[in-house]
Amino acid sequence: MPTTSTTTSTTTSSIRTPLGVEILTCEETPARLPGQGHPHPTHRLLAQDGGEYLFVGLLATTTPPDPRPLALPLAPGDICFYDARHTPVLDFPERFRATVFLVPADLLGLAGTDAGRIVGTPVARASRLGTLLSPLLSDLARAAAEARPQVGEMLAWNAVNLLSTLVTEQLGGEAPNPAGARSPMLARLLEYVELHLTDPDLSPEVIARAHHISVRYLHKLFKDEGTTVGRWILRRRLDECRRDLMRHGRGSRTIAAVAARWGFLSATHFSRVFRTAYGMSPREWRDTAGRAASAGRN
Repeated sequence: MPTTSTTTSTTTSSIRTPLGVEILTCEETPARLPGQGHPHPTHRLLAQDGGEYLFVGLLATTTPPDPRPLALPLAPGDICFYDARHTPVLDFPERFRATVFLVPADLLGLAGTDAGRIVGTPVARASRLGTLLSPLLSDLARAAAEARPQVGEMLAWNAVNLLSTLVTEQLGGEAPNPAGARSPMLARLLEYVELHLTDPDLSPEVIARAHHISVRYLHKLFKDEGTTVGRWILRRRLDECRRDLMRHGRGSRTIAAVAARWGFLSATHFSRVFRTAYGMSPREWRDTAGRAASAGRN
């Protein structure tokens, strides 16, 4: 777990989400950046002016630290990524403010050598994205610390989404995760859907709220998969109903009971969408599957 007691002044705000994202705002003179290990012996961050600096500590990275010496000059408002296992040494003025986002690398889609490419490439406050995101990230950090826990967690996830945008930009506009691989967030969303398929109240709003993301961002993730949230849920429910009808056959469970078990509130609606998907009614499918099973036993 990241430590937060590595400053000479008190941490004025701190929030941690269930998936391990932590946001800290340190006033006055941080002695070093929060991390999980010892400072890197040859990586230094340099600044001449006071003000606020934004840092993104990457947790659980898999690439070894770069052994080459590195000295990065920073200006107030710059956003700098660093490896939280080997935090860089700070060469800063006597007084400055630090807003630190500690984020598991996989939540930003970083894999393989991508984390190493991000560390050491600060986003200048004067750049196009820096001008837009630096003050926004700063405001989100403070608002998250002052808000109610549930709202604070949602704000923290909004900050993670913005940082993912920065990562994509820093990698040259390329998707950071390997080709064909689902993002870690999408994998969690799909797992959640699987665990709650039988809940008739399962909806985009419920899913987004459970993962502290916006409904808009949820829809974007599924759009990247070439589908929608509603279509994915419907398809998975129909798949399970089809298996149930094939397994149990006639007499063991009614079609309406199978539909209700997998979250369909209306048997009529279930029959309609089943026919649209498979070209036959649920009863026809059950009878056809039953005859095939009987033939296989004879």
